[in-house]
Amino acid sequence: MGALLATWSPALADSCLTAGCHQPISAMKAQHEPVKGGECLSCHVKQSANHPTPGAKGFKLTATGAALCSQCHDPFGKKTVVHAPVKEGDCTSCHNPHGADGRYLINASDDQTGLCMSCHDSAMIKQKYMHGPAAVGACTKCHDPHESNTKGLIRGTVRESCLGCHSDFAASFKTAQVVHPPVQKDPCTLCHDPHGSATPFMLAKKMPDLCIGCHSGFAKKLEAKVPHKPLLQDAGCGSCHSAHFAKAKGLLPFDELTTCLSCHDKDNLGKPALRNIKKELAGKKYLHGPVAKGECKACHDPHGSDNFRMLKGAYPSAMYVPYKEGMYDACLGCHEKNLLRFADTTIYTNFRNGNRNLHYVHVVNSRKGRSCRVCHDVHASDGQKLITKDGAKFGDWKIPLNFKLTETGGSCAPGCHRELSYDRKSAVSYK
Repeated sequence: MGALLATWSPALADSCLTAGCHQPISAMKAQHEPVKGGECLSCHVKQSANHPTPGAKGFKLTATGAALCSQCHDPFGKKTVVHAPVKEGDCTSCHNPHGADGRYLINASDDQTGLCMSCHDSAMIKQKYMHGPAAVGACTKCHDPHESNTKGLIRGTVRESCLGCHSDFAASFKTAQVVHPPVQKDPCTLCHDPHGSATPFMLAKKMPDLCIGCHSGFAKKLEAKVPHKPLLQDAGCGSCHSAHFAKAKGLLPFDELTTCLSCHDKDNLGKPALRNIKKELAGKKYLHGPVAKGECKACHDPHGSDNFRMLKGAYPSAMYVPYKEGMYDACLGCHEKNLLRFADTTIYTNFRNGNRNLHYVHVVNSRKGRSCRVCHDVHASDGQKLITKDGAKFGDWKIPLNFKLTETGGSCAPGCHRELSYDRKSAVSYK
């Protein structure tokens, strides 16, 4: 061996590359340093006097497997996760020992798709929505090709790897008022497929299925008689909630009322069209208590409900519905629960003529029990007690109430009866 090395010269290397046998090596754009320096015998040792020798190999490697490479390169295998070819000492499964068209002695240093997919399942890079690095074959942007202390040969932790590129997210996490718990403590891959997915944003599952995986209590909302329609659209939960961080409680982009009114500010929302709530609230003197606090969900379930208008309690959809136990729970959950139970009272309502309960008269009426919204605006009004000024819609007509309030009672002259007054202290005789 010593004698062979002693007689070696760059000229001998030139003869290896130009004699017609190994000439293609000299055409490689990126040559291995020993090749570039003409040091063929740093890896090869001559074992016969004549080369080439018909039927025999004139040279052999100075060592086999990783031992050959570690003569110059630091050996791998010190970390907890080692790439299978590295563990097996099969460096040449990825690297060409003489040279290549790209860096690192591989033929595709920029687009590594062909190289990596020769072993890995190519289905991961054929998805409808692709992660940028995976789409362009930059596998080693996220993965260390040799070894790592992280599962999947990820460079650092999953979180560190993701935020290394998504620096805008990293900065926002530090100042966000509300951060989704998985974002704070779990790897991004809990929700996202790091290579590609059939779902937008590379989600592991479509919404709302992905969210229900953790928020299992909301699964039944999908089967509600009155589901919130955005929940069933492509954006799913993301229609109202931020998946990562937000300024408002519940990961809402704005405060609760502003978030709701960002959709419910139109005259043509839904079929049949829902009312334009933003327009109804604009400039009104009196607001329903929850609305004044900006709390839509005090009355409505924002995900879905079995009740009319996604209300949290029962409430009739028709104008005339006589009261029965449980039928008006949406209102009586907050308002006096005995409001409609007694024909005569001195304590459960101030809307009475003497002791006669006029709420009972209007709503419990077996022939034409009137629902609350015949007299009250449910969100806002210019009238005290949310008494409607414009009147309830009755087909093509809005029934005027012409309501007047006094210190001990009041009067009204609606389109359904002549003007009648009432007084709590001195009962008015209707006869």
